[in-house]
Amino acid sequence: MTALMGIDHRLNMAKLYLCTDAREKQGDLPDFLRAVFAGGVDLVQIRQKNMKPEDELAALGVARDVAFGHQGLVVVNDNPQLAHEFASDVLHLGQDDEAPAKARPLLHQWAKIGRSTHSTEQADAAIADPDVDYFCVGPVWQTPTKPDYTPVGLDLVKYAVDKAQPMEPGVKPWFAIGGIDHSTIDQVLEVGARRVCVVRAIYDADDPQEAASKLSEKLRQAWREDPRSEKYAFGASRSSVSGQAKLK
Repeated sequence: MTALMGIDHRLNMAKLYLCTDAREKQGDLPDFLRAVFAGGVDLVQIRQKNMKPEDELAALGVARDVAFGHQGLVVVNDNPQLAHEFASDVLHLGQDDEAPAKARPLLHQWAKIGRSTHSTEQADAAIADPDVDYFCVGPVWQTPTKPDYTPVGLDLVKYAVDKAQPMEPGVKPWFAIGGIDHSTIDQVLEVGARRVCVVRAIYDADDPQEAASKLSEKLRQAWREDPRSEKYAFGASRSSVSGQAKLK
């Protein structure tokens, strides 16, 4: 488990979430993760179908080692038992996975659970569920990583903004996901989203650190410029918060 800033605080402050496979073809997982965390990614989920559990645990271990120095969080995808073996700080569950309440006993007491949502009913359920600590809304646009999912468009993002105002204290964090990249991020920010989850926008970039940095700065600018940011002290960079935590 990672230390310094608490998991609650890091999740609440998180803005940029990345899903990646284990980069087996590229053979560069440690370097890739160092680059994206340095660029401003806050959470990394290792998501690779049909991966052997021992290989997935090894990739998660690499991610944890890199994330520690950046106060980042590593997310286990779908598998509560694997999250238990990894002593994971964060587990993400889809709608077809085990219910959060059943997964909770397998996790350590500070661990967080995320939930995918694809409709207003699922978003409402995630907001109301005491075992869900954050949720994702999407896919906003068609994406090859979820080809069987019908895009929800910006309407569901707007609904989530209305039901869970991103900058209100005590509101569950949530991330818009699906087809979000440098050309589309402004659209989700304009309707009120303040956190996003991406894949190809960073994964396929020639310079992953620069790609992450540009997305991160877009998000942090949106927080800084939001009229509520000064009242709630949001929008500070992770580095400044980390520095404050280390000084205490």
